[in-house]
Amino acid sequence: MTRIGQGGLVLLPGEARAIDLGGFDVLVHADATASDGQFSLIETGEGSPGGGPPLHVHRDCAESFFVLAGRYTMYLDGREVECPAGSFIYVPRGMEHTFKTLEAGSRKLNLYTPAGMVGYFDELAAGIAVGMGEAELSELAARYEMEIVGPVPDDYL
Repeated sequence: MTRIGQGGLVLLPGEARAIDLGGFDVLVHADATASDGQFSLIETGEGSPGGGPPLHVHRDCAESFFVLAGRYTMYLDGREVECPAGSFIYVPRGMEHTFKTLEAGSRKLNLYTPAGMVGYFDELAAGIAVGMGEAELSELAARYEMEIVGPVPDDYL
């Protein structure tokens, strides 16, 4: 990572911080520190079809997705849309949403504005490593202004 001037940043290939979550991985390209709180940008990769988080709502940030590879079914506010590579999805703050991976090797960018959620993924990885349950997941989500409103998929934890 190279910092330039008053807040510029260059992250070269291979310099993103990795978070291993078992069934999927996260690469942190920018967090609140890197963007002065303006946004966080992560890249997620799903190892197998069918994976995804529980239906949830972000209370403090909007979330946008850009599908880099593979396909996802996105669920937004009760609607279901299949999104192949090249799709862009915007989820405003307060909207119920989730996704399901349709192909192994699917990858997407997740942009949170303002910055958020990177700490959630760090804590989720630590929790998964010690056998976190649904009650602990709900507490974790609440710390990051996220509310889980649907069942937790079997392979999420």
